[in-house]
Amino acid sequence: MVSEHSDAADGDTAALALKILVAGGFGVGKTTLVGAVSEIRPLRTEELLSEAGQLVDDTGGVDQKVTTTVAMDFGRITIRSGLSLYLFGTPGQDRFWFLWDELSQGALGAVVLADTRRLEDCFPAVDYFEHRRIPFVVAVNCFTGARSYGSQDVSKALDLDRGTPVVLCDARDRDSGKEVLIRLVEYAGRMHTARLLDSVG
Repeated sequence: MVSEHSDAADGDTAALALKILVAGGFGVGKTTLVGAVSEIRPLRTEELLSEAGQLVDDTGGVDQKVTTTVAMDFGRITIRSGLSLYLFGTPGQDRFWFLWDELSQGALGAVVLADTRRLEDCFPAVDYFEHRRIPFVVAVNCFTGARSYGSQDVSKALDLDRGTPVVLCDARDRDSGKEVLIRLVEYAGRMHTARLLDSVG
């Protein structure tokens, strides 16, 4: 979850690097979000959609999509001096979910991207993180032309645990994505602190 390293050149005695997952349904904008906020050239494992894949992947509502992530996306963003986030975008299709257990090892928390036109697509990600007690926020990617819903409506529709944050965002916009990540770090920090206090209480 946390790694520390010394960097004498920058004058920092210890820097924190936190692992964050970016999850959600097929075509919801995970690769776009990682690419928008990453300060390094993001690693992408995208392949062209094939006719064979169309038999198993639900492309309804994302007809314009021509590529898909087959392993993960990776990026890095510095939130402030001494605090960096390493972002791991998960593949969205059911057939790649075996990778999630590996990717989630050591994660501080997760962003679950949601599209209100296909809200049911993020149910598996919500269930995954709830069952493993990994703190997460739901970030509603506001697609052009999609009907807008308030955070309370989305929370109710997803039957989220009380207190789970729901934020609206534009996955293409760096500042919007950064705000989502800051909200997650703050929320996950509170959750982990509360659990630590419970364990020693």
